[in-house]
Amino acid sequence: MTTERLNRLRKLMEEGQLEAILIGSSHNRRYISGFTGSSGYVLITHDKALLLTDFRYRVQAVDQATGFDIVEHGTSPLDEVRELLAGWGIGKLAFEQEHVSFADHARWSATMKGITLVPAAGLVEKLRMIKDDAELAVMQEAADLADRTFTYITGLIRSGMRERDVALEMEVFMRSNGATSSSFDTIVASGERSALPHGVASDRVIGTDEFIKLDFGAYYKGYCSDLTRTVVIGQPTDKHREIYSIVLEAQLHALEHIRPGMTGMQADALARDVIAKYGYDDMFGHGTGHGLGMEIHEAPRLSKLSDTILTPGMTVTVEPGIYLPGFGGVRIEDDIVITESGIKILTSSPKELICLG
Repeated sequence: MTTERLNRLRKLMEEGQLEAILIGSSHNRRYISGFTGSSGYVLITHDKALLLTDFRYRVQAVDQATGFDIVEHGTSPLDEVRELLAGWGIGKLAFEQEHVSFADHARWSATMKGITLVPAAGLVEKLRMIKDDAELAVMQEAADLADRTFTYITGLIRSGMRERDVALEMEVFMRSNGATSSSFDTIVASGERSALPHGVASDRVIGTDEFIKLDFGAYYKGYCSDLTRTVVIGQPTDKHREIYSIVLEAQLHALEHIRPGMTGMQADALARDVIAKYGYDDMFGHGTGHGLGMEIHEAPRLSKLSDTILTPGMTVTVEPGIYLPGFGGVRIEDDIVITESGIKILTSSPKELICLG
């Protein structure tokens, strides 16, 4: 796995005329090397692959970073990098421009005298957009765990519970069933708070005859799932049913028509145009979806501004919504993978309007 990823990265380096690259961001480091420790750098040239880390990880690094030379650095890993590059006769070093702060860049420049620092944008992230079979298998397991969590929590939710207590039950269930953690702060938003797109769980007491929006995911074996379902406690009004049916129509329409070769903008329009048809376009202010994988938000985006071409192996969410301040909101979200002929839906929780007693 790491050999294939290294080969793909080196091809991008060759295209960008990069002699060497230093990777320090945790997700990219793990993707390229397999190393899950909290500290370290990956140094890649066209014929060398090194993992530099400290004493704490000397055993773990050898076990996980198969095919990498392990270098145990001292107090300054950048001094080690400078000496290695000088010994190899390499005078330019690419760095992850999205992950190196201005202060870090100043420190790197002062430390690595004689080395030209070259900003590189999203090289590893570009590789991460296309998931391999092993990644997709883990993401399916993470999606399955999210589905099981939804089944579990709908059997527990009742009027009088606090949103925070519902979220806690969900997170305990996910961790008890193999998740490292939740993918993000669990959203449990009831009543008028369901109109908040990112209404994380609060102390609000759940009432009756109102929406509850549940947006959550399992961080499992290094990958994220992301599922949203909106249910009703008690009896829905005609308004509840109206906006729920519109969001469901928009989501199903997008799932039916998303195909490889279309842009993120075109995929976004599939859902957005349905909602606009009913006059609620101003109440749908976020993108239709986003990439996910090792991080909860990755490339590509399904949005009005995305010209990224959807390609087999990309994993994205499809999550249109309508949010009415003072009343409530609906979002319905699934995780999908782009295939050669269309999509495969990873999540499978029911989407008919569920009314809980």
